[in-house]
Parts: sequence; structure tokens; C-alpha cells
Amino acid sequence: MNPIIQILKELNISDEKIGELFQALTENPMMAMAFIGQLGIPPEKLQAIMSLVMADPGLIEQAVNELGLDFSKVEEAKAKLKSGDA
Repeated sequence: MNPIIQILKELNISDEKIGELFQALTENPMMAMAFIGQLGIPPEKLQAIMSLVMADPGLIEQAVNELGLDFSKVEEAKAKLKSGDA
């Protein structure tokens, strides 16, 4: 199991909420940040997740694929952010 998803499950975040989080991430990363805030993840766990992502950014693609979402949407959102169109 993807370590990001594993941490979220350990925090008793439902599969539905995990799916919603990664769906938001694929569609609008800035909106996903607000969604993360609503989940009430303790700061130390959020830092652990961020450390994992910083060490291995491919974990996001792995989690998106594991959840059956479209990773190309993440790439599109990243391109929009870089171009300032978001």
C-alpha cells in the first residue's frame, strides 16, 4: 500500500475522504490544500506525509494510480500552476 494512503488510514480517514483528497489534488492542487486542512490531520503526521512526498514525489502518482484516478490531470494542474492560469 502507498505510504501516504497508509498514514491517512492510520488516522482513521475514510476511503471516501482519501479518494476525495486525491481527486481534488488531480483537479486543483490549491483546493486540495484546503481539503487537507478540513481533515484535521495532526501537524506531525502532515509533516511526515510532506517529507515522504519531498523525498519521493512519485508517491503521489503511485497513490493516484492505486486509487484508480487519472494522473494526467495532476500534470495538467501542475502546468496551469506554473503558467499562472490556476
